[in-house]
Amino acid sequence: MKGNRAVIIAVLFLAAQMAHVMPSPTTAPAFLWSPHKFGSSPSDVKEFVDYRTLSPADLVKSVLSEGGWSDLVCSGKNLQPNVDVALVYVGRKLQSSDLSKAEHTDPILLSLLKNSFSSSNTSVAFPYVAVSDGKNALENSLISGFVENCGSRLGVDHIAYMESCSIEGENLKKLRGVQSLEDFVGSRMETRIGEKTDLIVVCDEGSQDLDQGQSEGKTLSSLVNFLEKSGATYTVLYASDPSRSVQYPHLVMRFLAEDNVSTNVTLCDGVCQLKSSLLEGLFVAITLLIILISGLCCMMGIDTPTRFEAPPES
Repeated sequence: MKGNRAVIIAVLFLAAQMAHVMPSPTTAPAFLWSPHKFGSSPSDVKEFVDYRTLSPADLVKSVLSEGGWSDLVCSGKNLQPNVDVALVYVGRKLQSSDLSKAEHTDPILLSLLKNSFSSSNTSVAFPYVAVSDGKNALENSLISGFVENCGSRLGVDHIAYMESCSIEGENLKKLRGVQSLEDFVGSRMETRIGEKTDLIVVCDEGSQDLDQGQSEGKTLSSLVNFLEKSGATYTVLYASDPSRSVQYPHLVMRFLAEDNVSTNVTLCDGVCQLKSSLLEGLFVAITLLIILISGLCCMMGIDTPTRFEAPPES
């Protein structure tokens, strides 16, 4: 009985070690980029990858800080002009594991994200964002997070969103289709007064407010192309909130580092650190398990007599 209990404890310890070093599989990626320079020094970041596993609230803080959006959505002392449109696109299919697959269900989307990340003046990637629990939509968490972090310093001119988005709040403008979005941006470019940014939220759910039959990549590409043709300066935040959970442990975004790290330089990036932590925990757990099993075998091999002879009388 004691031997079985010790084996169970060893197995639980091994599982705890593996859970400690393995990241949570229920994550989806997010990308932020802009071909235009805006704000202060945080917006000068280029091709930065945050390998931490972030909650939606942490994503908001990182977008405001590392992405430089605090100069766009929060009013403050900004010596440089802001962009005209801050576009938040919430997808529903892309998962963290999809970034490392050889074949992609939406290659246009992956190509757009990769090219935008590598060619923009400002580019930040968040490979591991925890998937929402379904009670609060990701788009609502993002907008409410921006409002809460800015507080009374909320500096956007208008917040507009598509009908497919689940957003709660006051003073929000609902857009009833792609044409409505284009009309809104066109009118804002003609009557723009001041330097405040318009925040537009688009959600892909296959509903009627987006073109049915188009993939997320085609829809997002068409929106970016429209912003380019309209002459508006813009920045884009793409975040995915898949409806189904990830079935396999997600992998680090290899394609972000392969094109940008020189082969002559040996660095231990996020991939290296993840593998080293995994191997270290595995080796320690296996070593302790071997020691425990060896000790149990030695104890079970000890044959203690059940009775002893009485000493002879002198």
